Amino acid sequence: MGTLWSQERPPEDEQPAERSRWWAPARRLLMAVLLLSLLLGSSVVLFYIFRSCGPRPCEMPACSHLLKYYLASGNSSAPPCTDFFSFACAEAKGANNSFQALAEENKSRLQKILEAPWSWPPGSGEEKAFQFYHSCLDTEAIEAAGASPLRQVIEELGGWPISSNWTSLDFNRTLRLLMSQYDHFPFFRAYLGPHPTPPHTPIIQIDQPEFDVPLKQKQEQKIYAQIVRAYLTYLNQLGTLLGGDPGQVQQHASLSISITSQLFQFLRPLEQQQAQEKLFQIVTIDQLQVTSTEDWRSMGTKEMAPAIDWLSCLQATFTQMSLSPSQTIVVHDLDYVKNMSKLVEEQLSSHSDFLQSHMIFGLVGTLSPALTSTFREARRLLNQKLQELTGRPPVPAYARPMKCVEETGAFFEPTLAALFVREAFSPSTQSAAMDLFTAIKDALVTRLRRLPWMDEETQKKAQDRVTQLQVEMGAPGWAMTPALASQKYSEVHLGPSFLQSFLSGIRSRRARIIQSFLEPFPHHRWQVSPWGVKAYYSVSDHVVVFPAGLLQPPFFHPAYPRAVNFGAAGSIMARELLHVLDQLLLPGNCPACDTHALEREQRCLESRSAAFPSRGGTSSGGFHSFLESAADVGALAIALQAYSKRLLWRHGETTLPSLDLTPHQLFFRSYAQVMCRELSTQDSQDTQSPPTLRVHGPLSNTLAFARHFHCAHGALLNPSRRCQLW
Repeated sequence: MGTLWSQERPPEDEQPAERSRWWAPARRLLMAVLLLSLLLGSSVVLFYIFRSCGPRPCEMPACSHLLKYYLASGNSSAPPCTDFFSFACAEAKGANNSFQALAEENKSRLQKILEAPWSWPPGSGEEKAFQFYHSCLDTEAIEAAGASPLRQVIEELGGWPISSNWTSLDFNRTLRLLMSQYDHFPFFRAYLGPHPTPPHTPIIQIDQPEFDVPLKQKQEQKIYAQIVRAYLTYLNQLGTLLGGDPGQVQQHASLSISITSQLFQFLRPLEQQQAQEKLFQIVTIDQLQVTSTEDWRSMGTKEMAPAIDWLSCLQATFTQMSLSPSQTIVVHDLDYVKNMSKLVEEQLSSHSDFLQSHMIFGLVGTLSPALTSTFREARRLLNQKLQELTGRPPVPAYARPMKCVEETGAFFEPTLAALFVREAFSPSTQSAAMDLFTAIKDALVTRLRRLPWMDEETQKKAQDRVTQLQVEMGAPGWAMTPALASQKYSEVHLGPSFLQSFLSGIRSRRARIIQSFLEPFPHHRWQVSPWGVKAYYSVSDHVVVFPAGLLQPPFFHPAYPRAVNFGAAGSIMARELLHVLDQLLLPGNCPACDTHALEREQRCLESRSAAFPSRGGTSSGGFHSFLESAADVGALAIALQAYSKRLLWRHGETTLPSLDLTPHQLFFRSYAQVMCRELSTQDSQDTQSPPTLRVHGPLSNTLAFARHFHCAHGALLNPSRRCQLW
């Protein structure tokens, strides 16, 4: 038994061996499960990491609206490497012109503001603005008044030989009243503006008038004759509506057109003034007023423009200033002023009644928005005919409410500015826009270091000039202060007729503009309304302005993919920044630069522009046109550089769903959207390139575009040679 017991093991001794048999595979299985779980978990984590880093579809309402806009304006079947304009802008017709469509949307917002139920303090600017708008809509009252309010105005001006008793007032008295009370300048334009040279202090300036007839220096005789006939028909209608004898009206209308034609012939094209280095001349009022050869010889000057009583006319127009014969003024085309004065003298000696008719005809045309439907319709038909003859962009046929929005906005801008900005440009939107501008400005400063034609000292000066630049967005600061805005309308008196309200608005606006130049003002005086869609750079104040109306969809929205904001609004900002440095491209303005390298890049840019077929008109040419083209090319490069840097530091980019574009492709698509407009809508006076060239030129100069759209080497938008002007 002892042996038996010694051969048997107790159960406790058998457990380790048994456990080892089943524990080994269990452990292997457990390890496999753990590894599999770890791999699965890592995959999930990596999936979410890459998903958060990669572009996600933007599902915000703003993106949905933008997607519809892009789908409606572009043609995705067009080949992007050879015709990107059609790819992005094929359906850009009429109101689909991006800037025009945005301007219309801004006016619609103003209309909603003006038609909303408000309760304003009596006599406030807001109350007067709303009253003016609703009196403009009251066409029944306007029709009931008929031509009586206009006849009263004509009587105050001395009457009209063809429709009422003419008192044959002194010519200069009538001209003085037209300038000071009606803001109408039939022979020349007088305004207060910055001096052309530093320190840019305010100074009275005399310039060419704004002609009612769209004549050109070089115009086909057939077109010229048709324009004259259309305008003659219009003037005959005006005279007849005011009760004139048809035969007499015809005679006076013909002489008025003759005066306009002669004045137009006196003009010198801007290119000729630049070539002669006579963009402006500084003279005194007394020098303009010299009346005899002996006088001007004694003063050491030539006879200028004695037919105009300059001192009395300018003093009446600029009542806030105390003028004297020794007051200096700027004359932008002295030869025109001299010839204009001679023509007036000739007419006064033989046909003073025709001069009176010429001035009255022009005034009635200016006041047509405030007159009865017969006057407005005559004006509409004239504009329509002139557009057909000259090929100018068609002016949208607005309904009466939208025209009243325009007039109310023009006269009550300070008050409506605050209301529009609160509605359309929130503090968060402004903050996002400022962030975008900072990124664009930083990209330009960085890019200036890489320009092959710019020397180190010039680079430093250019960088300083950019960094010292001031920027204003939304609206002027003072306009957001209700008390300051309301003070602007103490002199506005409404009624009894809408024409009288209209004239009061004209006088108030002119006085407000003049006073703004004369008051000590630490900030820039805006040249656009807050709901406008035009950015600009002011040389005199070294400030760039982006109104609230521009930084709106489809160009900008805080919820948009960054590719959209940088491609659209970013390129607009970059373009204005480059205008700060325009002077460096002018001949002889950068003596320390590598002249040969600069000229080489300029020739390169010109040859690239010439490589594209001209569609939709041509630019007016000249160096100004070149500067605009250079700014287009540089703006795209700067915006792309800023966008690429932003992608490196901030992940989480979004894109537009269903558009099938990568973020970089969306960037270029958004850039092109800024240029979208119908090919036939280019104004002949536009100094910018046709829209196709403004799209294709910069894109063909950008290697990244060809890479992201996989363009074959040698394709139209993937050339072998690219330029680096900016």
